[in-house]
Amino acid sequence: MTVLSTAGVTKKFKIPGLKPIEVLKGVNFSVEAGEKVAIIGRSGAGKSTLLNILGGLLAPTSGKVERPDNFGFVFQSYHLMSELTVLENVLLPTMSRRSSRLMPRAKCAERARDLLAKVGLADRMDHLPAELSGGERQRVALARALVTDPPLVLADEPTGNLDAMTGADILRILSELSAGGKTALVMVTHSPEAAAVCDRTLALENGVLVPVER
Repeated sequence: MTVLSTAGVTKKFKIPGLKPIEVLKGVNFSVEAGEKVAIIGRSGAGKSTLLNILGGLLAPTSGKVERPDNFGFVFQSYHLMSELTVLENVLLPTMSRRSSRLMPRAKCAERARDLLAKVGLADRMDHLPAELSGGERQRVALARALVTDPPLVLADEPTGNLDAMTGADILRILSELSAGGKTALVMVTHSPEAAAVCDRTLALENGVLVPVER
């Protein structure tokens, strides 16, 4: 089953006094249920732009994106609410009416605690983000992205701000938590190690996605 697809997605940025810059030039691809896909490319190629369009954070200039309403997003800079505890941050995606229809509130709390235990933060649930290391904050972000049991997770450089050892630990956790064929993963990365945990790799070159041989 296809959980994410794009058709002719383009993105142009207008700069006053200059010709518009076309970053994406007709992106077409799809992701199947449970599949892990890495998107690589040079700095400035438009990887994060594409991911933001896939996640609805940025509108394409033209083209179409189809994805489930229920999906998770892992940001490179974590995007945790500083005034909320670890547990409260993880529960944020469950607060909408749509999420409450997907999973009862009591079940959400149980799921959040279970995920935090799986990422090694069972004893940090009442801490604030400022009391955590970068690796711990990213673990919270992973748990938050998965708390509604989504069929799709989008991840933007999930190891980009971490040292090699911590980054490897995050990749292991992300791979384990999305295992079982239920959750598809689309990960933008510059890291060969991160791309290696995925089923296939696509490179963003000259505004289009091309497959990378392994």
